[in-house]
Amino acid sequence: MKLLFYRLSLFGSLIISVFILSSYRLTIRQENTTMPIYERFNIDSSASIEVQINQIINLMTLDEKIGQMTQVRHFEDINPDDVTNRFIGSIIHTQGPSPGEGALGWQEKFRSLQNKAMDTRLGIPLLFAVDAIHGQNTYNGATIFPHNIGMGATHNPNLIEKSASITALETQATGFNWTFSPCIAIPYNEKWGRVYEAYSESTDLTSEFVSASIKGYQGNLTSSNTVLATAKHFIGDGSTDHGKEGGSISLTMQEICSRLLPPYKQAVKDRVGSIMVSFSSLSGIPIHAHKELLTDTLKGAMGFDGIVVSDWKGYSRFGRNDIINAGVDLVMAVDGDLSIFQTGLKNAVRDGQVSQERINDAVRRILRQKFRLGLFQNPYPDSSLVSHIGKSSHRLVAKQAVRESLVLLKHHNNVLPIDKNCNKIVVVGEHADNVGLQSGGWTIAWQGVKENYSKGTTILEGIKKVAQGEIVYDPNASLKHEDADVVIIVVGETPYAEFMGDIVDGNNSHQLILSEKHQGYLDFYANSKSNIITILISGRPLIVTKEIDQSDAFIAAWLPGSEGDGIAEVLFGEFNFKGRLPHSWPKSFENFKGKYGPNFWDKSNVPLFELGYGLKY
Repeated sequence: MKLLFYRLSLFGSLIISVFILSSYRLTIRQENTTMPIYERFNIDSSASIEVQINQIINLMTLDEKIGQMTQVRHFEDINPDDVTNRFIGSIIHTQGPSPGEGALGWQEKFRSLQNKAMDTRLGIPLLFAVDAIHGQNTYNGATIFPHNIGMGATHNPNLIEKSASITALETQATGFNWTFSPCIAIPYNEKWGRVYEAYSESTDLTSEFVSASIKGYQGNLTSSNTVLATAKHFIGDGSTDHGKEGGSISLTMQEICSRLLPPYKQAVKDRVGSIMVSFSSLSGIPIHAHKELLTDTLKGAMGFDGIVVSDWKGYSRFGRNDIINAGVDLVMAVDGDLSIFQTGLKNAVRDGQVSQERINDAVRRILRQKFRLGLFQNPYPDSSLVSHIGKSSHRLVAKQAVRESLVLLKHHNNVLPIDKNCNKIVVVGEHADNVGLQSGGWTIAWQGVKENYSKGTTILEGIKKVAQGEIVYDPNASLKHEDADVVIIVVGETPYAEFMGDIVDGNNSHQLILSEKHQGYLDFYANSKSNIITILISGRPLIVTKEIDQSDAFIAAWLPGSEGDGIAEVLFGEFNFKGRLPHSWPKSFENFKGKYGPNFWDKSNVPLFELGYGLKY
């Protein structure tokens, strides 16, 4: 019995000791996460940021420097201890396993990864990046704004800035401090699958809107409700021959400087934190490996002091160490590239193929942004922000953006605004009652979704909320309602993203015209006595000349996001149309005989509607 009592006492003492030790280690971790590197290495916190950065770089091994240049996904690319053992500097969230249950679960996942970074010798905090490009669009329940093409149609930089600031807050609320937005491409051809990610074909308008966006995202960067912004994709995406994603750019350097560079000059002026490199190539040289553009022009002549980040698998796709020598600072070492990148770059430095000076420049730029974000003082997400995700005041701003983005292309016989008390309204088309379809790509999933997601409102719901008479929903135009006062036909594209949305020979999934099914909706009601109002949901101008002729009113609604009821408010006269075209609108396939769409460069290539066109009722 005495022996048993002794063993129990010993076991109890051991438990207490373990608890005390654990508490002590937790206390040390909490102290380290406050200013870990200052406490460990006596970094002079009163010195300038540049002096502190140099002090840290002088402490770093080559492995630690290469780690800072590495970005991986929080799943598949790494094992649980790789953040610590490989000195990872940045995490990206993309389509794949959810970080956790709800926003607090997401934060907890990123908090645990940040703890692993703090457990390294130097304790340099992680950057957490996400493609939050029209709201925190990877999180189900966030406020989803119109895509940039719609925001460009508002011609309202104050609204763009406000939308970006809300996106930044909801992005931080889910655990991120870096967004890969805004896209500041100048689309020359509607066949490009990312037209909707850009604001306008106008260089001047794009520069104005980019400035507003960056100010909204970044604000006071040390605040917990702002994020690091990324101007992308440097340079020439959207301006490739025939609109091909990752294609060739046949513009001259003079054309590039006059038409494509000004938005980037504005972004640099506004101190954008990072710039992502394009998949495109110029004169046979991938932009990722184009030293004249990345180092001489962007970093040198333009004075950019932020991070030049590669796009997906940029290291293995575009010349490995050539892209580092060209000026890429941080590499998306994803999808099997982690060891390829870290081992390849380490060997290149040892062999003299990449200089220590180039490595130090990259690390200096990365650390500079971590200092600007205040991560050395507070590397963790703020749990109090979770309640702001998708809140009503945010959705009201998104609804305003929807209203102001709508472009009235045709108005005949004063059919608008619709009388709220008219006897019967028929609504046609599956896009009328589907938040996923109305939001496009980069919404919940990479390629978008074709079903409803949390908290969004559809166009049909908005109509039902406003109209007082009978409303019939006929998604497939299965029965002609001859007695309808108004027929609202909602047609458009199905969601897509990036190269999956390119329109190339033999690709029948996406076209510059409506599908036969959607053309059939208008044909079905073409000779009706009802007033026909057509709403086009699309990420780019389409060739719909015939459909416009068949309609009494025709509205370009772009990809409005989560607040579809904003469209109904304009249809029924609560607000008038404000939107104006951010792109010229093609008349026919004749507009696309050359490399580019309407307005580039042949003056005889006359579009159906010019840039800036938009009616009111």
